[in-house]
Amino acid sequence: MHKLLVDDFYDDSYVLIAIHCGLEDYRLAYMINKFLGINLERKEKDLDLNYTSSSYAVYEYYNVSGDTTWNLIANICKKEEESLSSSGVLFSEDKRVTKTYNLLPELKQVDFFIKISNETQQINEKLMISKLQNVPQIITSYAVDLTKIKSKEHLIF
Repeated sequence: MHKLLVDDFYDDSYVLIAIHCGLEDYRLAYMINKFLGINLERKEKDLDLNYTSSSYAVYEYYNVSGDTTWNLIANICKKEEESLSSSGVLFSEDKRVTKTYNLLPELKQVDFFIKISNETQQINEKLMISKLQNVPQIITSYAVDLTKIKSKEHLIF
């Protein structure tokens, strides 16, 4: 009997670049568009992960001439939830707690990812990272080693 794994269907025909930046998603998308000459637009639906009940902003641009899809994905979702701790008091004030979820938990410090997909040609990730480093608000950006990511299935959308 042969077990089918997600990896059996999933090919790594993309480059993943991590971005450390303090900007809101829409501001970062604007700056990337400006410096890279692309046109990232917010997708109608965010990327929702049901088992953590978290959602992540996704921006997309498809370059027809290069047959390349660009995605800017938030890695952090902050969500206000009810506190589950019991104080033993019958009438206590509602305690709300802000929880932080990550799209790729193994890279908690990363604010955003750029996923560049192309089935037919190699992507020059060094050139892309160099262009991203020109955006003044980006603290740093670097290529992510896909072999070290356990939660690759989160990047399927």
